[in-house]
Amino acid sequence: MKAKELREVRELSVNELETKLKDLKAELFNLRFQHATNQLDNPLRLAAVKKDIARVKTILHEKQSV
Repeated sequence: MKAKELREVRELSVNELETKLKDLKAELFNLRFQHATNQLDNPLRLAAVKKDIARVKTILHEKQSV
């Protein structure tokens, strides 16, 4: 996630962050499924999506605790 994208994510509301988190988890599931069936083109995408999930969860926690 680039710095510009991160700024955009920080500006989202709590509901939008929860939706984004849901979408990222669905993407991670699909990537894991592709990996298991040897159809995954870019295995580094798995790590990137996991990090994006962690970033969204962190921002979501920050917004909910304030």
